[in-house]
Order: sequence, then structure tokens, then C-alpha cells
Amino acid sequence: MKDVCLPDILAGRLGYLLKHAYVGIAGAMEEALAPFSLLPRELAVMSVIDAAREQPSQLEIAAQIGMDRTTMVGVIDSLEKKGYVERRRSDRDRRRNVVTLTPEGQTCLREADQARERVERDFLAPLDADSARALTEALRTIYCARKAAGRILSAGHLHCGRPT
Repeated sequence: MKDVCLPDILAGRLGYLLKHAYVGIAGAMEEALAPFSLLPRELAVMSVIDAAREQPSQLEIAAQIGMDRTTMVGVIDSLEKKGYVERRRSDRDRRRNVVTLTPEGQTCLREADQARERVERDFLAPLDADSARALTEALRTIYCARKAAGRILSAGHLHCGRPT
């Protein structure tokens, strides 16, 4: 039987499918993170801070996740106001300012990351495990190739879905 969930004319349009998949997961993610007073991009920043081998600076975090510096300052300001991160001098180089998770931030990250995992698991539930892994790997491959080619725009450079 033919798939009747969307018109044939749209069934093969990658942009249409990706947009609607993104809208679905983004809404579910925002809802899941609301109890933690976090936005998805704030969770991403906290995750990068936590995973860093050395204490990262704002600029290093921004470079890793493809966020412009102005947006990064706003994200760190927001996380700092919530008590999840702190800015301070590096233990290794006093000339360098770094961002670290507070104990509250570490607890929040653990709990919010569990919520993120639930959302992703629910989102991928229509797929079997191999298909879910293949989708994730395919998206990662596309992202890495576009980043290597310098063709990744930060969200701060998009307006109504168009580059500004």
C-alpha cells in the first residue's frame, strides 16, 4: 500500500522532509528541557564544556559547535545567570578566561541529557536500531563534509530559513 502520510510530490523532497523532522524534534526537545530552564543550544554548550579535556574558553566552545561569538556570549550569560556555568581565569594560564560547569550545572546536565536521550529515542522509534544508526551516521557525514568545505552557517546567520 502506498504511503498516504504526505503527497507524492513531497515524498522525495529532502528539504521538506528534513524541515518537518527538525520541527518535530526541536519542539519535543524544547518541551523536555523546559523543566531545566534550558534551550537545546544551552544543553549543547554545557555538553561541550563537560566533555572538554582542558577548560575551554568561550571562543573555543563557539568554534567547536559553529556558533558565532555574539550568540555564544549570550548563551554563556544565560547559563551563568541560571547558576550552571562560571567564567574564571584558567588554572594553567592566568591570562586565559575559561568557562566551567558549576556543581548545579553538572547535576542539571546529567538530568537534562537523560531527557534529551528520551526525546531522541522517541523520535527515532519508528525506525529499527540499524536504520536509526544509519540515519544518525548519514547526517553526521553530511555535517562534517559541509563543515570541512566551509559551508556551515551558524543559526545566528539565518533569518526565516535564509542566510542573511
